[in-house]
Amino acid sequence: MVDRPAKPDNVSDTAQVSAPPELPELVVRALRMSLVRGYVQASRTETGRLLATLAATRTGTIAECGTGCGVGAAWLRSGAPKDTRVITAELDPELAHGVMDMFADDDIDVMHADWSSLAEHAPFSLIFMDAASAKHWPREEITGLLDNGGMIVLDDFIPCPTWPPLVRGRVDTLRLDWLADERFTSVDVMVAEDTSVLIAVKK
Repeated sequence: MVDRPAKPDNVSDTAQVSAPPELPELVVRALRMSLVRGYVQASRTETGRLLATLAATRTGTIAECGTGCGVGAAWLRSGAPKDTRVITAELDPELAHGVMDMFADDDIDVMHADWSSLAEHAPFSLIFMDAASAKHWPREEITGLLDNGGMIVLDDFIPCPTWPPLVRGRVDTLRLDWLADERFTSVDVMVAEDTSVLIAVKK
């Protein structure tokens, strides 16, 4: 995810967001871990609220690629129905085991593994990852892990009003490929002035 300055004095900052100021307790815990570890790549609150809303519509199993300090997984678990499984994979052993301990009693399955290990737990009703990770995970493999009606959520795009989408003056091929894939109904949602989230639902 895109590096951004940490905000140690403002864990629950929701300025510019039309939503209640309170954050789910799971999310607050994960944000505190991010601050303690100096981890500045956590999912933004705007993206998190969208994740929780999307997770509320999901059954079966939800997967996250790249746990970090658990903020994304916390948002997914906070929104998902109780009988929906949430699983997240993190390659960094220190982060993975730290989040395992933090979520030991919270019905979130944390794996110390790379994204390919998630395939053992497919199919998924939702897969969440950042754009940087999606560049290294072939779209065909992601598609094969989704249920019919399954959803892929990619965050950390730079908003762009043009077609084809551009980033730093060049065509954003990752975003273009997902938005143009006829197997999906897709949309690029600007959740803040400086970030957007791509949502693609498998037909």
